[in-house]
Amino acid sequence: MSATELITRPKNGKSKRYGARDVETERPSPGRWLGRVLAWSIIGVFLLFFVIPMVWLMLAPTKTARELLLDNPFSFGGFDTLFTNWGELMAFQNGIVWVWLGNATLYSGVALVITLLVSIPAGYALAMVEFRGRKLLLMTTLIVMLIPNTALVLPIFLELSAVGLVGTAWSVILPFSFYPFGVYLTYIYFSTAVSQDLLNAARIDGAGEFRVFTKIAMPLATPVIALVGFFSLVANWNNYFLPFVMVPGRKSPIQVGLAELLSNVPLFNPTTSGSVTISLPVLALATILSVAPVLIIFLFSQRFLVSGLTAGGTKE
Repeated sequence: MSATELITRPKNGKSKRYGARDVETERPSPGRWLGRVLAWSIIGVFLLFFVIPMVWLMLAPTKTARELLLDNPFSFGGFDTLFTNWGELMAFQNGIVWVWLGNATLYSGVALVITLLVSIPAGYALAMVEFRGRKLLLMTTLIVMLIPNTALVLPIFLELSAVGLVGTAWSVILPFSFYPFGVYLTYIYFSTAVSQDLLNAARIDGAGEFRVFTKIAMPLATPVIALVGFFSLVANWNNYFLPFVMVPGRKSPIQVGLAELLSNVPLFNPTTSGSVTISLPVLALATILSVAPVLIIFLFSQRFLVSGLTAGGTKE
């Protein structure tokens, strides 16, 4: 054996020779190392950009307003201070924060059910059924997806005002239920990840179109149903402008309620007067409370979300 060759002996006892040139090609070049360092540096910057505010937010409710401004931003205050801030939040307008959370759950939950009942069959029909106007309908869906939601608030307000729904829960639920992105996502999934031959086999066996959809297509579409549901829920839960215009007062969801809490913080609103004031730690605690439901849902459904994101990447 020459000095420029390496010998490896696998379990079967046979030897395999590798040239030194082959070993050298496996070593990363300086340019590749530089690329890796640059990529990890960018990832680290973005990680710090998102993690640092979250850590600060989690620690803020454990401090007083003075400690939050003067102490180490990443120091832990105390559980007694946390309980005090919790009591102040619950005392604000006799615990209206729970009313806001209940409103947000009602609006987002009912809209989610309507979205799934409409988006999944619509996406299936666009992908699997040939009918007149199909391409026009698909193009319209794509165009509507490009329109910002805030640009639609005024025409939606005028429409709902004409039928007398402004100020009711339906003035938020019905616009929330309109989710063209869910239709398009479902269309992509059924077009790429569900075999037409499988559906045609069920039709040949005598199954009607409704049974093919409910018994075969729907079980196969579980990942995309979870994905559409989660995206819709997050978008509705975090929507501020539409509920702010449609349902002011005690009918507001938690996102509009946070703005009202913010208006009672003297640091952000110097004109605040009276005995009802909110400190920054209490505001931070309310923010965590508003994010917690969506975070819990994400933690329990991430397996379905990951499979839904990767579905449709290959043609079956």
